[in-house]
Amino acid sequence: MRGGGLYACGFAVTFLYLEIGSLADDITGIGAVFNGQVISFLIGFIIDSLMNTFYALIWPVFIVQWAMPLGAIALGVAFWLFPIYVKPHIEGWLFDGEPETEEEPEKAKEPESAAGP
Repeated sequence: MRGGGLYACGFAVTFLYLEIGSLADDITGIGAVFNGQVISFLIGFIIDSLMNTFYALIWPVFIVQWAMPLGAIALGVAFWLFPIYVKPHIEGWLFDGEPETEEEPEKAKEPESAAGP
């Protein structure tokens, strides 16, 4: 099984959204680099990226808090429908139609005629 369900997609989308917002804030503060505060700028950028990673990990909490009963229901429905309707298309796009194999890589490379008489 390849993984990468709704949680992984939600993490990626949330992380990109937060990083773009953080990057926009960093661009407005780029003047600090020219004032000799390079170390402070880099440390702030690293801390923001780590915080964005943490917030992206807990993205379902934000959905549930956004609209209390409806957010939880919508999240449950999304977790139920995502593997049925969306995941096959994403896997086809990412893996270019490669079949999913449950075999170990060594067994997959072994020709069938090598099994013996």
